[in-house]
Amino acid sequence: MSRGKVTASVVQAGSFLFDTPRTMAKLHDLAADAARCGAQIAVFPEAFIGGYPKGAHFGAPVGSRSMEGRELFRLYADGAILVPGPEVDAIATLAGELKMDLVVGAIELDPVTRGTLYCTVLFFSGDGRFLGKRRKLMPTAAERVIWGQGDGSTLAVAQGLCGRIAGVICWENYMPALRMSQYAQGVDFYCAPTVDDRESWTSAMRMIALEGRCFVLSACQHLPTIAIPQEVLSMRIDPPPEVLIAGGSLIASPMGEILAGPARDCETILTAELDLDDITRARMDFDAAGHYARPDVFKLVVNDKVQAPTTLTST
Repeated sequence: MSRGKVTASVVQAGSFLFDTPRTMAKLHDLAADAARCGAQIAVFPEAFIGGYPKGAHFGAPVGSRSMEGRELFRLYADGAILVPGPEVDAIATLAGELKMDLVVGAIELDPVTRGTLYCTVLFFSGDGRFLGKRRKLMPTAAERVIWGQGDGSTLAVAQGLCGRIAGVICWENYMPALRMSQYAQGVDFYCAPTVDDRESWTSAMRMIALEGRCFVLSACQHLPTIAIPQEVLSMRIDPPPEVLIAGGSLIASPMGEILAGPARDCETILTAELDLDDITRARMDFDAAGHYARPDVFKLVVNDKVQAPTTLTST
């Protein structure tokens, strides 16, 4: 039986650092724009809610910290959201109103310690349900100063109205074992929210689509320097360019073909009609987690348990 077709959008736009209410309003408008394009699933970039402070070092060179950097981190943390929380509820309502599956990058505040931030992807169903989250497993380079590490407890693929949805964030896409953990769950839409605007990103996304035999929806921010608060610019080591994040969003088919994009140097919404039967056609001769896996030689073991630092027991 045919699985039918789905219209998908990737949103290339920048958020507002230190102004989550304004970013939420922008998300609402952009999602509505995607719906007018016919989208049944839409993907927003990495750290869209909460923002990506590209170039800021937070006053933390090796062996030293500054009070200015600590204050910048406080401002950044103030823009993070709780999951679940009011922003999550608002996006779930929006998804239901638009009848659209949504995948949204956000900066999440640890609800217990209120001191750790996570780069997270949030999943929503077009029937208005919050489906869950993915915390970034491995922040890259200086991101480790401001973001904690997720664990395997959020690696489950989400089941939306359109199909099975994965969220793999930025350079996590270069982790072969993580990709395999998603392929093994029969992913249809491999969503890659990012801020990597290099041309090489396009090649990586095409390879992942071909490797996973799934549709890849990659949404990157587009962020001009003029939109960055002065507090962030003052924490840069080098003079900022005119555009901090240039985009590069795209949609790729299960055979690695570009269906939309890559788009650069502007805010835009890319949209494409996806034939879900193309996934089955592509997996005829290659299924990375199926008939091409050779489990007698290779085995991936995933620890999907919550890694709590403290366990309290009562007598």
